[in-house]
Amino acid sequence: MLKLFFSRYLDKFERQWGYDASYMRDVLATNSWSFLKFMLGSQMADRSAAPPEAILAAGLVGTLSEDCGPCVQIGVDMATAQGLDPDVIRAVLAGDEAGMGETAALVWRFARASLVRDMEACDPLRDEIVRRWGQRGLVAIGLTLTASRMYPTLKYALGHGKACSKVVVAGVAAPVVHLAEAA
Repeated sequence: MLKLFFSRYLDKFERQWGYDASYMRDVLATNSWSFLKFMLGSQMADRSAAPPEAILAAGLVGTLSEDCGPCVQIGVDMATAQGLDPDVIRAVLAGDEAGMGETAALVWRFARASLVRDMEACDPLRDEIVRRWGQRGLVAIGLTLTASRMYPTLKYALGHGKACSKVVVAGVAAPVVHLAEAA
């Protein structure tokens, strides 16, 4: 019964987002409880604890650190559907700090510094995040950064991550800067 429910959920998800969730179907077929725990774990952040642009930046930096296509695209599509400005999304993808705006740029720098363990850069950015949105905002940003890496990491671990693809924001192809390229 649980597998049937989740299978229907994946059917709807794939249709809604135009996304191939076959790797998640592998998890579901193997262990429905693991599937459930994974899905719950990926939703751990309180997305209302920081501005949407901050959550977007953390999520895209995390996803870009692990993927070069479909997982980034679905993050972009979900952000667009939530009403985030396509220009801000494009700027985050391109690493254009001026175009991101102050909020996204702060979190973009923080997330990148966190992932490469640059504590000299990370510590003052963290302090600024806490000053603006409190510890709750910092936790939400940290959990978003963590959770955004889960799907592409699992996808590649299960052998489903094989090809990079262009990323499109509101119908326009967007240049993408990966963590290693701008380090």
